[in-house]
Amino acid sequence: MESVFVGGQTYLNYINGEWRTAGTGQTVPSLNPAQKSEVVGYVQSSSAEDLNQAVASARAAQQGWRKLSGSARGEYLFKMANALERRIDEVAETMTREMGKPLPEAKGETARGVAILRYYAGEGLRKIGDVIPSTDSEALMFTTRVPLGVVGVISPWNFPVAIPIWKLAPALIYGNTVVLKPAQETSVTAAKVVECFAEAGLPGGVLNMVTGSGSVIGQGLAEHPHVNGITFTGSNQVGKRVGQAALARGAKYQLEMGGKNPIIIAADADLDLAVDATISGGIRSTGQKCTATSRVIILRDVYEAFKEKLVVKLKGLTVGNGLEAGTWLGPCAHEKQLETVQSYIQKGMDEGAELLFGGSVPDSPDLAEGFFIQPTVFDKVAPDMAIAREEIFGPVLALIPVDSMEAAIQLANDSDYGLSASIYTQSISHILSFIQDMEAGLVRINSETAGVELQAPFGGMKQSSSHSREQGQAAIEFFTSIKTVFLKA
Repeated sequence: MESVFVGGQTYLNYINGEWRTAGTGQTVPSLNPAQKSEVVGYVQSSSAEDLNQAVASARAAQQGWRKLSGSARGEYLFKMANALERRIDEVAETMTREMGKPLPEAKGETARGVAILRYYAGEGLRKIGDVIPSTDSEALMFTTRVPLGVVGVISPWNFPVAIPIWKLAPALIYGNTVVLKPAQETSVTAAKVVECFAEAGLPGGVLNMVTGSGSVIGQGLAEHPHVNGITFTGSNQVGKRVGQAALARGAKYQLEMGGKNPIIIAADADLDLAVDATISGGIRSTGQKCTATSRVIILRDVYEAFKEKLVVKLKGLTVGNGLEAGTWLGPCAHEKQLETVQSYIQKGMDEGAELLFGGSVPDSPDLAEGFFIQPTVFDKVAPDMAIAREEIFGPVLALIPVDSMEAAIQLANDSDYGLSASIYTQSISHILSFIQDMEAGLVRINSETAGVELQAPFGGMKQSSSHSREQGQAAIEFFTSIKTVFLKA
């Protein structure tokens, strides 16, 4: 496919309502993972001084922004949503070119970003406190909520529209100003989104974006003395560094990290629906979701039947360029991620798991220029193998048989992670046990592990998060502080 992006436009940082080049004078190319010779665009390789300018801008704008009424801030979010909606096709195509996910998924994600903005625009008219009875009959006591101040948003490459928006929208509506550090791999998409937001006429400094390496800009945000809160989505290794840096200086932090999400297939499950959910949850988006299905725990009574149906369905999937009609599975987002997935496939074979399906790079000449990998399934997986314990972030499923529902839930909980989990069963007893005993922040019954609704709290247990919650009205807990007021005339 001939690309209109060949050569690549240069995208700038957004600071104090202006588009600015980085002080380093350096840029880095963003490549199309489906066709690595295509440069989607060039983004700024920024320095600590660029970050300082963005933080100073956000800090200067914060007092004026917080003094606006919630409804006035909401009007800006409505305008942001409308601007993004007008450019939904452009943003989605950019996402597909830069990150690789099929265009229908990219459009769905962008539409979700629009919906998130509208949801939080409405938050500007909802209550932010309670009246509390005082022991003094002549006094009034109540709570209100105040913004943290300047919030740093560090977002990943796998959902380059939805995740930054579900962080910055609540941050803004509750009166904070924002410095966004998008993943370097999807910074062109982020710039397109910020262009939409700039059209809404936000006051200068309310929203800023600085692109660059995680070690300079991401860690710089976490350590910056004038950043009052950090919200991060990404790997456990990086997240812990961000959290430690914020903790060291007393800043509030929110971490959403890894998952090793199980789906349990009970003996009474509708196997056709369970297979569809396993493939959608584990293989769609090339497995590059923190909520992706990774461990498939199957009651032995239906193990062989499930396995047979799974392989038949996988054979019908189309791997290809996300811009091509009919593509179901796009490439890994970048070369390093492909190498990681391949290393885990090799580990699975080295540790004695049986490669049941896939496991290699497609042999089609049309895909030779991209970071493609076949959907992969391992049989005969032991619970202590690396592919059963470590996050892969690729389209790799580990099938594990068990003899009872009790053993299934115990095995599902045998993980350092606790983000999402699902079960397929018709048994009320199994459902209740799963809801009560599953150690995960999101449990889904007769539905795939992946899938987060914007109005519901989202977050994990154990090593999957810092135990706060994103999205829905729960977001107010992180992005504000409670102030108790005692008033006596």
